[in-house]
Amino acid sequence: MKFIEWITINSYFCSFKIRTWQNFIKYLSIEKELSQCVELYDKVLSHEDDLLGTILEHVRSRKGKMMRPILVLLTAKEFAPVNEVTYNVALALELFHNASLLHDDVVDESDERRGLKSVNAKFGNKLAVLVGDYLLSLALQQSVKTGKMPIVNRISELGILLSEGEVKQQANIRNKVVSEEAYYEVIRNKTAELFSACGELGAFSVGASADNVKKAKRLGEIIGMCFQIRDDIFDYYDNTKIGKPTGNDMLEGKLTLPAVFVLNNSDNAHYHDIARKVKEGSATADEISDFIEFIKANGGISYAYEVMDKFRSEAYDILESYRNETVKNAIRGYVDFVVSRDK
Repeated sequence: MKFIEWITINSYFCSFKIRTWQNFIKYLSIEKELSQCVELYDKVLSHEDDLLGTILEHVRSRKGKMMRPILVLLTAKEFAPVNEVTYNVALALELFHNASLLHDDVVDESDERRGLKSVNAKFGNKLAVLVGDYLLSLALQQSVKTGKMPIVNRISELGILLSEGEVKQQANIRNKVVSEEAYYEVIRNKTAELFSACGELGAFSVGASADNVKKAKRLGEIIGMCFQIRDDIFDYYDNTKIGKPTGNDMLEGKLTLPAVFVLNNSDNAHYHDIARKVKEGSATADEISDFIEFIKANGGISYAYEVMDKFRSEAYDILESYRNETVKNAIRGYVDFVVSRDK
């Protein structure tokens, strides 16, 4: 079954989707490599201490689709066979990602993550922050195991960029001016940089040329931009699969791309006033619901999809230079999934 068919299957066929996801991993020709990466991940996220071990087990239990390690492995395979450095890079970036989720849930006061209780909801904010720090340390440790300082430096840089992105997002909430440029700057730092590093370090891990590393880095960045835009679109619909209610971002004072577009193309004073209230944290649930319907009716969601389609076209252009047809087709499917996913 083609992957594009997998992403269009109705959610009613849950067990069928799980089966075809496994088929897609086989289609990617990285089933063996990904299995080894997951095994390493589970081994690292284990501890003999009762409390820490219990929390790490909870983190392991909500393992996602391992999208970032998959991108590392696929990118590496375009240029050379996967090696030990590649595995350490994939593991480091997945650990880093999960550390950021733990911290993110504390900042956003989220109760759920991937359909289960978040670590902060189950064990409290203090332990969530501490375990997040622990995962960050593990990520850096894995990067050191590569024996390559450029990799250590890049993963260290990620911590800086992600933190800057989160701070800028908080600054945007306080800023009366709403701009697409500010939105893109935030999502580039908080989401796209990690995908960018997956492409960049996946290529670097197998000795790809500087030009190919640069292309892989840009491809990863594009995927990350699409990933966050699609994630933000979820907030305009009730979706129990992702574990958050409609309008959750607005409840936190965030205005994402669909809202930004509509506000910059409408002089409706009523909805500009609601946007101001959203940023101040004083908008009611009814006002947010009304605002969301206004955004949908005035092309906000359609515009966000148009932006993703432009990014996708650029990704396809980059992939034209890839010589491994299996990898090229797999990453095309990967990009399509990011744009079309339902959770």
